Amino acid sequence: MGSAVDLGNNNNMGEFKHLVIVKFKEDVVVDDILKGLENLVAEIDAVKSFEWGQDLESQELLRQGFTHVFLMTFDKKDDYAVFQSHPKHQEFSAIFSTVIEKLVLLDFPPTLVKTPPKAAPPEAPPEAPPA
Repeated sequence: MGSAVDLGNNNNMGEFKHLVIVKFKEDVVVDDILKGLENLVAEIDAVKSFEWGQDLESQELLRQGFTHVFLMTFDKKDDYAVFQSHPKHQEFSAIFSTVIEKLVLLDFPPTLVKTPPKAAPPEAPPEAPPA
């Protein structure tokens, strides 16, 4: 196996990820929580990107009741610290914790193993023949 590309494990260098895997309590309106999360990350500039997903394929035995995953990316660990201490995050976390039955939370500097392919440059339009 090839060696990984190190994005940096220093607190101030390299991307930092915040991963949350959850099982919501019964009768929770998940769409409301998702809208709240989307609003939250839109208001905090320290969040570089946010993506989420709902498990559709895993066997129940393997997923252990967890249904949703949330992933935030920060330019550096210091930006994550800004996010954690932001009043809007603290306010949302208080609400979020009341709708969660169980969760797994991981905060980590990623190790990039395979880079995404670069997009091919657009082709130039053919030249018109001389008149």
